[in-house]
Amino acid sequence: MRPSGQLLMASERRRMTEPLPDFDNVLEQRVRERTAELVKANETLRQELEQLKQVEKALLEEIAQRKKAEPSAHHVPAHIEDWNQNQGDYVQNKRLERQQGIIRESAAMREVMHLVQQVAPTNSSVLLLGETGTGKELIAELIQQLSSRKHREMVKVNCAALPPTLVESELFGREKGAYTGSLTRQVGRFELANGSTIFLDEVGELSSEVQAKLLRVLQEGYFERLGSPKSFKVDVRVIAATNRDLAEDMRKGRFREDLFYRLNVFPIHLPPLRERIEDIPVLVWAFIEEFCTRMGRKISKIPAKTMEALQQYSWPGNVRELKNIMEHSVIISRGEVLRIPPLGDALHTPVGIMTLGETEREHILRTLEVTHWRIKGPGGAASLLGLKPSTLYSRMEKLRVPTRRQRDQL
Repeated sequence: MRPSGQLLMASERRRMTEPLPDFDNVLEQRVRERTAELVKANETLRQELEQLKQVEKALLEEIAQRKKAEPSAHHVPAHIEDWNQNQGDYVQNKRLERQQGIIRESAAMREVMHLVQQVAPTNSSVLLLGETGTGKELIAELIQQLSSRKHREMVKVNCAALPPTLVESELFGREKGAYTGSLTRQVGRFELANGSTIFLDEVGELSSEVQAKLLRVLQEGYFERLGSPKSFKVDVRVIAATNRDLAEDMRKGRFREDLFYRLNVFPIHLPPLRERIEDIPVLVWAFIEEFCTRMGRKISKIPAKTMEALQQYSWPGNVRELKNIMEHSVIISRGEVLRIPPLGDALHTPVGIMTLGETEREHILRTLEVTHWRIKGPGGAASLLGLKPSTLYSRMEKLRVPTRRQRDQL
Protein backbone atom coordinates (compact mmCIF):
# COMPACT_ATOMS: atom_id res chain seq x y z
CA MET A 1 0.00 0.00 0.00
CA ARG A 2 1.12 3.53 -0.77
CA PRO A 3 1.70 5.84 2.07
CA SER A 4 -1.05 8.44 2.66
CA GLY A 5 1.22 11.30 1.61
CA GLN A 6 1.74 9.85 -1.80
CA LEU A 7 -2.05 9.44 -2.25
CA LEU A 8 -2.66 13.12 -1.49
CA MET A 9 -0.03 14.25 -3.95
CA ALA A 10 -1.54 12.09 -6.65
CA SER A 11 -4.97 13.60 -5.99
CA GLU A 12 -3.61 17.13 -6.24
CA ARG A 13 -1.89 16.34 -9.52
CA ARG A 14 -5.16 15.05 -10.98
CA ARG A 15 -7.01 18.26 -10.00
CA MET A 16 -4.30 20.39 -11.50
CA THR A 17 -4.43 18.50 -14.77
CA GLU A 18 -8.27 18.83 -15.03
CA PRO A 19 -9.45 21.62 -17.42
CA LEU A 20 -10.56 24.88 -15.70
CA PRO A 21 -14.24 25.97 -15.98
CA ASP A 22 -15.03 28.33 -18.88
CA PHE A 23 -15.96 31.41 -16.81
CA ASP A 24 -16.15 33.64 -19.87
CA ASN A 25 -18.89 31.49 -21.37
CA VAL A 26 -20.79 31.37 -18.08
CA LEU A 27 -20.65 35.15 -17.72
CA GLU A 28 -21.71 35.69 -21.32
CA GLN A 29 -24.67 33.37 -20.84
CA ARG A 30 -25.81 35.24 -17.76
CA VAL A 31 -25.50 38.57 -19.58
CA ARG A 32 -27.64 37.23 -22.44
CA GLU A 33 -30.31 36.03 -19.99
CA ARG A 34 -30.37 39.34 -18.13
CA THR A 35 -30.51 41.30 -21.37
CA ALA A 36 -33.49 39.25 -22.52
CA GLU A 37 -35.26 39.98 -19.21
CA LEU A 38 -34.66 43.77 -19.58
CA VAL A 39 -35.84 43.77 -23.20
CA LYS A 40 -39.01 41.99 -22.16
CA ALA A 41 -39.57 44.46 -19.29
CA ASN A 42 -39.00 47.44 -21.61
CA GLU A 43 -41.47 46.04 -24.12
CA THR A 44 -44.07 45.64 -21.37
CA LEU A 45 -43.47 49.23 -20.24
CA ARG A 46 -43.71 50.49 -23.83
CA GLN A 47 -47.06 48.76 -24.27
CA GLU A 48 -48.39 50.27 -21.02
CA LEU A 49 -47.26 53.76 -22.09
CA GLU A 50 -48.92 53.30 -25.45
CA GLN A 51 -52.16 52.33 -23.74
CA LEU A 52 -51.95 55.45 -21.52
CA LYS A 53 -51.40 57.63 -24.60
CA GLN A 54 -54.47 56.13 -26.26
CA VAL A 55 -56.54 56.82 -23.13
CA GLU A 56 -55.25 60.41 -23.02
CA LYS A 57 -56.05 60.90 -26.71
CA ALA A 58 -59.57 59.59 -26.19
CA LEU A 59 -60.10 61.96 -23.26
CA LEU A 60 -58.84 64.97 -25.24
CA GLU A 61 -61.14 64.08 -28.13
CA GLU A 62 -64.07 63.81 -25.71
CA ILE A 63 -63.25 67.23 -24.20
CA ALA A 64 -62.96 68.77 -27.68
CA GLN A 65 -66.33 67.33 -28.71
CA ARG A 66 -68.00 68.68 -25.57
CA LYS A 67 -66.50 72.13 -26.16
CA LYS A 68 -67.80 72.12 -29.72
CA ALA A 69 -71.24 71.19 -28.44
CA GLU A 70 -71.28 74.17 -26.03
CA PRO A 71 -72.66 77.54 -27.20
CA SER A 72 -70.16 80.03 -28.61
CA ALA A 73 -68.96 82.53 -26.03
CA HIS A 74 -69.19 85.31 -28.61
CA HIS A 75 -72.84 84.76 -29.53
CA VAL A 76 -74.92 86.52 -26.91
CA PRO A 77 -78.38 85.07 -27.62
CA ALA A 78 -77.05 81.50 -27.51
CA HIS A 79 -75.58 82.24 -24.11
CA ILE A 80 -78.65 83.70 -22.50
CA GLU A 81 -81.79 83.17 -24.51
CA ASP A 82 -83.17 82.06 -27.86
CA TRP A 83 -84.45 84.79 -30.14
CA ASN A 84 -88.09 84.17 -31.01
CA GLN A 85 -88.71 85.97 -34.31
CA ASN A 86 -92.46 85.30 -34.25
CA GLN A 87 -93.15 86.66 -30.79
CA GLY A 88 -90.46 89.33 -30.82
CA ASP A 89 -89.32 88.37 -27.32
CA TYR A 90 -86.15 87.34 -25.63
CA VAL A 91 -86.93 83.97 -24.02
CA GLN A 92 -84.55 82.80 -21.35
CA ASN A 93 -83.60 79.14 -21.61
CA LYS A 94 -80.00 78.86 -20.43
CA ARG A 95 -78.15 79.83 -17.29
CA LEU A 96 -75.52 82.51 -17.68
CA GLU A 97 -71.88 81.63 -17.99
CA ARG A 98 -69.67 83.96 -16.01
CA GLN A 99 -66.05 84.09 -14.94
CA GLN A 100 -65.69 85.50 -11.44
CA GLY A 101 -68.87 87.52 -11.97
CA ILE A 102 -67.41 89.45 -14.93
CA ILE A 103 -69.55 89.71 -18.09
CA ARG A 104 -67.18 89.75 -21.07
CA GLU A 105 -69.20 89.26 -24.24
CA SER A 106 -67.91 92.48 -25.85
CA ALA A 107 -64.47 92.84 -27.41
CA ALA A 108 -63.71 95.70 -25.01
CA MET A 109 -64.31 93.54 -21.91
CA ARG A 110 -62.45 90.59 -23.40
CA GLU A 111 -59.44 92.88 -23.75
CA VAL A 112 -59.84 93.96 -20.12
CA MET A 113 -59.89 90.32 -19.03
CA HIS A 114 -56.79 89.62 -21.13
CA LEU A 115 -54.94 92.43 -19.33
CA VAL A 116 -56.16 91.16 -15.95
CA GLN A 117 -54.80 87.68 -16.65
CA GLN A 118 -51.46 89.17 -17.69
CA VAL A 119 -50.89 91.33 -14.62
CA ALA A 120 -52.58 89.27 -11.88
CA PRO A 121 -49.70 86.80 -11.26
CA THR A 122 -47.19 89.65 -10.80
CA ASN A 123 -46.69 92.04 -7.88
CA SER A 124 -46.85 95.16 -10.07
CA SER A 125 -49.05 98.13 -9.22
CA VAL A 126 -52.25 98.43 -11.25
CA LEU A 127 -54.20 101.60 -12.07
CA LEU A 128 -57.87 101.06 -12.93
CA LEU A 129 -59.39 103.90 -14.95
CA GLY A 130 -63.02 104.43 -15.84
CA GLU A 131 -66.25 106.23 -15.14
CA THR A 132 -68.25 105.75 -11.97
CA GLY A 133 -70.11 102.44 -11.95
CA THR A 134 -67.96 100.60 -14.51
CA GLY A 135 -66.89 97.88 -12.05
CA LYS A 136 -63.39 98.93 -10.99
CA GLU A 137 -63.71 97.30 -7.56
CA LEU A 138 -64.90 94.04 -9.14
CA ILE A 139 -61.84 93.98 -11.42
CA ALA A 140 -59.58 94.67 -8.42
CA GLU A 141 -61.12 91.70 -6.60
CA LEU A 142 -60.55 89.49 -9.64
CA ILE A 143 -56.88 90.51 -9.85
CA GLN A 144 -56.51 89.61 -6.17
CA GLN A 145 -58.21 86.23 -6.66
CA LEU A 146 -55.89 85.36 -9.56
CA SER A 147 -52.72 86.44 -7.71
CA SER A 148 -50.39 84.61 -5.35
CA ARG A 149 -51.76 86.82 -2.54
CA LYS A 150 -55.27 85.37 -2.75
CA HIS A 151 -54.87 83.53 0.58
CA ARG A 152 -55.09 86.91 2.35
CA GLU A 153 -58.03 89.28 2.22
CA MET A 154 -57.66 92.43 0.14
CA VAL A 155 -57.95 95.65 2.14
CA LYS A 156 -60.26 98.22 0.51
CA VAL A 157 -60.07 101.98 1.07
CA ASN A 158 -62.38 104.60 -0.44
CA CYS A 159 -60.13 107.64 -0.33
CA ALA A 160 -63.01 110.01 -1.17
CA ALA A 161 -65.11 108.80 1.76
CA LEU A 162 -62.44 109.48 4.41
CA PRO A 163 -62.36 112.91 6.11
CA PRO A 164 -59.22 114.79 4.95
CA THR A 165 -57.97 115.11 8.54
CA LEU A 166 -58.14 111.34 9.10
CA VAL A 167 -56.85 109.98 5.79
CA GLU A 168 -53.23 109.72 6.95
CA SER A 169 -54.04 107.91 10.20
CA GLU A 170 -56.45 105.57 8.40
CA LEU A 171 -53.85 104.59 5.82
CA PHE A 172 -50.71 104.51 7.96
CA GLY A 173 -52.01 104.22 11.53
CA ARG A 174 -51.36 106.37 14.58
CA GLU A 175 -49.82 106.15 18.01
CA LYS A 176 -51.70 106.89 21.21
CA GLY A 177 -51.70 110.65 21.80
CA ALA A 178 -50.66 111.47 18.22
CA TYR A 179 -53.28 114.21 18.28
CA THR A 180 -56.09 115.41 20.50
CA GLY A 181 -58.65 112.66 20.94
CA SER A 182 -56.39 109.78 19.87
CA LEU A 183 -56.70 107.76 23.07
CA THR A 184 -55.53 104.45 21.61
CA ARG A 185 -53.03 103.19 19.06
CA GLN A 186 -54.57 102.48 15.63
CA VAL A 187 -53.22 100.06 13.04
CA GLY A 188 -53.35 101.53 9.54
CA ARG A 189 -54.71 99.93 6.39
CA PHE A 190 -51.24 99.37 4.91
CA GLU A 191 -50.19 97.47 7.99
CA LEU A 192 -53.35 95.36 7.78
CA ALA A 193 -52.62 94.63 4.12
CA ASN A 194 -49.08 93.37 4.77
CA GLY A 195 -48.58 90.28 2.60
CA SER A 196 -51.74 91.03 0.62
CA THR A 197 -53.19 93.79 -1.58
CA ILE A 198 -54.61 97.21 -0.81
CA PHE A 199 -57.27 98.69 -3.11
CA LEU A 200 -57.21 102.50 -3.11
CA ASP A 201 -60.47 103.65 -4.71
CA GLU A 202 -60.68 107.30 -5.81
CA VAL A 203 -56.92 107.69 -5.31
CA GLY A 204 -57.06 111.06 -7.08
CA GLU A 205 -58.74 112.57 -4.01
CA LEU A 206 -55.66 112.18 -1.76
CA SER A 207 -53.95 115.33 -0.51
CA SER A 208 -50.40 116.17 -1.59
CA GLU A 209 -49.05 115.25 1.89
CA VAL A 210 -50.62 111.79 1.79
CA GLN A 211 -49.49 111.36 -1.82
CA ALA A 212 -45.88 111.84 -0.68
CA LYS A 213 -46.24 109.12 1.98
CA LEU A 214 -47.91 106.79 -0.49
CA LEU A 215 -45.05 107.32 -2.91
CA ARG A 216 -42.53 106.23 -0.26
CA VAL A 217 -44.46 103.03 0.43
CA LEU A 218 -44.51 102.23 -3.28
CA GLN A 219 -40.80 102.98 -3.71
CA GLU A 220 -39.30 101.56 -0.52
CA GLY A 221 -42.04 99.64 1.29
CA TYR A 222 -41.65 101.78 4.44
CA PHE A 223 -44.03 104.09 6.33
CA GLU A 224 -44.40 105.67 9.78
CA ARG A 225 -47.44 105.75 11.97
CA LEU A 226 -48.73 109.20 12.79
CA GLY A 227 -46.93 110.36 15.95
CA SER A 228 -44.13 107.78 15.72
CA PRO A 229 -40.58 108.14 14.34
CA LYS A 230 -40.29 104.37 13.86
CA SER A 231 -40.45 103.05 10.30
CA PHE A 232 -42.41 99.91 9.45
CA LYS A 233 -41.59 97.63 6.52
CA VAL A 234 -44.52 96.13 4.61
CA ASP A 235 -45.01 93.94 1.55
CA VAL A 236 -48.17 95.31 -0.06
CA ARG A 237 -49.40 95.28 -3.62
CA VAL A 238 -51.26 98.45 -4.60
CA ILE A 239 -54.26 98.51 -6.92
CA ALA A 240 -55.54 102.06 -7.36
CA ALA A 241 -58.68 103.28 -9.11
CA THR A 242 -60.05 106.63 -10.17
CA ASN A 243 -62.65 108.20 -12.42
CA ARG A 244 -60.52 111.32 -12.76
CA ASP A 245 -58.04 112.16 -15.51
CA LEU A 246 -54.87 111.82 -13.42
CA ALA A 247 -52.64 112.82 -16.31
CA GLU A 248 -54.54 116.12 -16.54
CA ASP A 249 -54.45 116.55 -12.74
CA MET A 250 -50.69 115.94 -12.88
CA ARG A 251 -50.22 118.65 -15.52
CA LYS A 252 -52.23 121.07 -13.37
CA GLY A 253 -50.22 120.24 -10.26
CA ARG A 254 -53.05 118.53 -8.39
CA PHE A 255 -51.41 115.10 -8.50
CA ARG A 256 -47.74 114.24 -8.01
CA GLU A 257 -45.98 113.34 -11.23
CA ASP A 258 -43.69 110.77 -9.56
CA LEU A 259 -46.67 109.09 -7.85
CA PHE A 260 -48.61 108.99 -11.11
CA TYR A 261 -45.82 107.09 -12.85
CA ARG A 262 -45.48 104.72 -9.91
CA LEU A 263 -49.20 103.89 -10.00
CA ASN A 264 -49.43 103.86 -13.78
CA VAL A 265 -47.16 100.81 -14.20
CA PHE A 266 -50.02 98.77 -15.66
CA PRO A 267 -53.13 100.85 -16.48
CA ILE A 268 -56.43 99.14 -17.32
CA HIS A 269 -59.23 101.25 -18.78
CA LEU A 270 -62.74 99.98 -18.10
CA PRO A 271 -65.12 100.97 -20.91
CA PRO A 272 -68.44 102.64 -20.07
CA LEU A 273 -71.56 100.56 -20.62
CA ARG A 274 -72.56 102.61 -23.68
CA GLU A 275 -69.40 101.31 -25.41
CA ARG A 276 -70.16 97.65 -24.66
CA ILE A 277 -73.81 97.27 -25.60
CA GLU A 278 -73.20 93.60 -26.49
CA ASP A 279 -72.92 92.98 -22.75
CA ILE A 280 -76.26 94.57 -21.88
CA PRO A 281 -78.51 91.51 -22.60
CA VAL A 282 -76.20 89.28 -20.55
CA LEU A 283 -76.06 91.78 -17.69
CA VAL A 284 -79.82 92.26 -17.78
CA TRP A 285 -80.48 88.55 -17.37
CA ALA A 286 -77.80 88.27 -14.70
CA PHE A 287 -79.48 90.97 -12.61
CA ILE A 288 -82.97 89.60 -13.29
CA GLU A 289 -81.84 86.17 -12.08
CA GLU A 290 -80.31 87.73 -8.96
CA PHE A 291 -83.33 89.83 -7.99
CA CYS A 292 -85.91 87.18 -8.92
CA THR A 293 -84.13 84.74 -6.63
CA ARG A 294 -84.03 87.31 -3.86
CA MET A 295 -87.67 88.34 -4.23
CA GLY A 296 -89.19 84.99 -5.13
CA ARG A 297 -90.26 86.18 -8.59
CA LYS A 298 -90.11 84.56 -12.03
CA ILE A 299 -89.42 86.54 -15.20
CA SER A 300 -88.79 84.60 -18.41
CA LYS A 301 -89.42 87.12 -21.20
CA ILE A 302 -88.24 90.58 -22.22
CA PRO A 303 -90.08 92.31 -25.09
CA ALA A 304 -87.78 93.05 -28.01
CA LYS A 305 -88.57 96.77 -27.87
CA THR A 306 -87.64 96.83 -24.21
CA MET A 307 -84.26 95.22 -24.83
CA GLU A 308 -83.66 97.57 -27.75
CA ALA A 309 -84.40 100.56 -25.51
CA LEU A 310 -82.01 99.26 -22.85
CA GLN A 311 -79.25 98.98 -25.46
CA GLN A 312 -79.92 102.46 -26.85
CA TYR A 313 -79.93 104.24 -23.50
CA SER A 314 -76.67 106.10 -22.66
CA TRP A 315 -76.36 104.73 -19.06
CA PRO A 316 -74.53 107.64 -17.38
CA GLY A 317 -74.35 105.53 -14.21
CA ASN A 318 -73.04 102.51 -16.17
CA VAL A 319 -73.48 98.97 -14.77
CA ARG A 320 -74.43 100.29 -11.33
CA GLU A 321 -77.34 102.22 -12.84
CA LEU A 322 -78.40 99.20 -14.91
CA LYS A 323 -78.46 97.06 -11.78
CA ASN A 324 -80.65 99.59 -9.98
CA ILE A 325 -83.03 99.78 -12.93
CA MET A 326 -83.30 95.99 -13.06
CA GLU A 327 -84.09 95.81 -9.35
CA HIS A 328 -86.80 98.44 -9.88
CA SER A 329 -88.08 96.52 -12.92
CA VAL A 330 -88.39 93.20 -11.07
CA ILE A 331 -90.37 94.97 -8.33
CA ILE A 332 -92.89 96.56 -10.71
CA SER A 333 -93.21 93.61 -13.13
CA ARG A 334 -96.27 91.38 -12.92
CA GLY A 335 -96.22 87.96 -14.50
CA GLU A 336 -93.23 86.60 -16.42
CA VAL A 337 -92.73 89.56 -18.79
CA LEU A 338 -90.23 92.24 -17.71
CA ARG A 339 -91.53 95.77 -17.36
CA ILE A 340 -89.04 98.63 -16.94
CA PRO A 341 -89.47 102.22 -15.71
CA PRO A 342 -88.97 105.16 -18.14
CA LEU A 343 -85.40 105.61 -19.34
CA GLY A 344 -85.83 108.88 -21.24
CA ASP A 345 -85.90 109.28 -25.00
CA ALA A 346 -84.51 105.80 -25.55
CA LEU A 347 -87.74 104.24 -24.37
CA HIS A 348 -90.62 106.56 -25.03
CA THR A 349 -91.74 109.96 -26.17
CA PRO A 350 -93.43 111.81 -23.31
CA VAL A 351 -97.12 112.45 -23.64
CA GLY A 352 -97.66 116.12 -22.91
CA ILE A 353 -95.13 118.66 -21.72
CA MET A 354 -93.91 118.69 -18.12
CA THR A 355 -93.46 121.91 -16.20
CA LEU A 356 -89.96 123.18 -15.47
CA GLY A 357 -90.34 122.10 -11.85
CA GLU A 358 -91.45 118.59 -12.85
CA THR A 359 -88.53 118.28 -15.26
CA GLU A 360 -86.08 119.45 -12.59
CA ARG A 361 -87.54 117.06 -10.01
CA GLU A 362 -87.32 114.11 -12.43
CA HIS A 363 -83.72 114.97 -13.27
CA ILE A 364 -82.71 115.20 -9.60
CA LEU A 365 -84.40 111.87 -8.84
CA ARG A 366 -82.63 110.15 -11.69
CA THR A 367 -79.28 111.58 -10.58
CA LEU A 368 -79.90 110.42 -7.01
CA GLU A 369 -80.63 106.91 -8.28
CA VAL A 370 -77.32 106.88 -10.12
CA THR A 371 -75.38 107.99 -7.00
CA HIS A 372 -77.34 105.73 -4.62
CA TRP A 373 -78.77 108.87 -2.97
CA ARG A 374 -75.27 110.14 -2.15
CA ILE A 375 -75.34 113.95 -2.27
CA LYS A 376 -71.97 115.21 -1.01
CA GLY A 377 -68.42 114.48 -2.10
CA PRO A 378 -66.83 113.55 -5.44
CA GLY A 379 -69.23 111.54 -7.55
CA GLY A 380 -72.18 112.69 -5.42
CA ALA A 381 -75.39 114.11 -6.87
CA ALA A 382 -74.43 117.72 -6.09
CA SER A 383 -71.13 117.31 -7.92
CA LEU A 384 -72.79 115.68 -10.95
CA LEU A 385 -75.39 118.44 -11.11
CA GLY A 386 -72.83 121.22 -10.68
CA LEU A 387 -74.43 122.48 -7.47
CA LYS A 388 -73.33 123.06 -3.90
CA PRO A 389 -74.76 120.41 -1.53
CA SER A 390 -76.66 123.09 0.38
CA THR A 391 -78.24 124.33 -2.86
CA LEU A 392 -79.26 120.80 -3.85
CA TYR A 393 -80.80 120.16 -0.41
CA SER A 394 -82.81 123.38 -0.80
CA ARG A 395 -84.06 122.40 -4.27
CA MET A 396 -84.96 118.91 -3.03
CA GLU A 397 -86.99 120.33 -0.17
CA LYS A 398 -88.81 122.73 -2.50
CA LEU A 399 -89.56 120.03 -5.09
CA ARG A 400 -90.45 117.46 -2.41
CA VAL A 401 -87.64 115.11 -3.35
CA PRO A 402 -86.94 112.85 -0.35
CA THR A 403 -83.49 112.38 1.13
CA ARG A 404 -82.16 108.86 1.62
CA ARG A 405 -83.38 108.76 5.23
CA GLN A 406 -86.82 110.06 4.28
CA ARG A 407 -87.05 107.55 1.42
CA ASP A 408 -86.14 104.63 3.71
CA GLN A 409 -88.86 105.67 6.15
CA LEU A 410 -91.56 105.65 3.47
